[in-house]
Amino acid sequence: MTKRITTLLAIGVMSAANAQIENSIPPASDVPEKMNIVKTNVTAYAFRNFNLTYERSLNQWFSLAIGFGTMPEGKVPFMGVFLDDEDEKQFQNLEIKSTNFTLEPRFYIGQGYGKGFYFAPYYRYSSVESNEFDFYYNFQPVAGVSYPIPLTGKGDTRGHSGGLMVGAQFFLNKAQNLVLDFWIAGAHYGTGKGDFALTSNIYLTPEMQGQLKKEIEDLDVPYVEYTVETNTEGARVKVDGPWAGFRSGLSLGYRF
Repeated sequence: MTKRITTLLAIGVMSAANAQIENSIPPASDVPEKMNIVKTNVTAYAFRNFNLTYERSLNQWFSLAIGFGTMPEGKVPFMGVFLDDEDEKQFQNLEIKSTNFTLEPRFYIGQGYGKGFYFAPYYRYSSVESNEFDFYYNFQPVAGVSYPIPLTGKGDTRGHSGGLMVGAQFFLNKAQNLVLDFWIAGAHYGTGKGDFALTSNIYLTPEMQGQLKKEIEDLDVPYVEYTVETNTEGARVKVDGPWAGFRSGLSLGYRF
């Protein structure tokens, strides 16, 4: 009889303990969401762009992302896409470095809390700075043999723009802490201002200045509007006009 009572008590204590443990584990719907994501756009490394983005979910459908990217000084990526072979040859040892800062609110239309399809209006600040590079053009006198005029250039430009991106973000593992962010397509448009100086150790006559001005204007750099002023020492190129860009890629990150 005593043994039976002891067994029943043991069963009762174990049942009570199990019930207490079960009650202490919140249901899945009550488990706090991980609200923070740190990630990097891996496709941007093809352009020497080292970048990091922090995203914070403010509620299920809305988050705010802040991104920073920098490209160390080096050759202009895919310069041949923008300039033909002859124009590209005029720029000797040209290198650039750049930085960008992006502020991006996101609106999720999928599962939320950083998962699913989203659309994101954004603001971007960009700056580009060149090294001291060599530039030359062939001066053609009215009657005579043409010869190269060497110049040394340096300058920088900055742009402010706004845009819209559409993308989708996924969690890659069961713990939902590995993240893949697919930037499907994004574009931004704004204004840019810059100043580049080209100087020569050769005194430039009015005829030389006229040909230099035309030579720079004929470069036809896409998405950029600029004006050219010349003097006896060289030229000054002022950038003041539209500033446009595109965004696409894949980011990998960690959610916590």
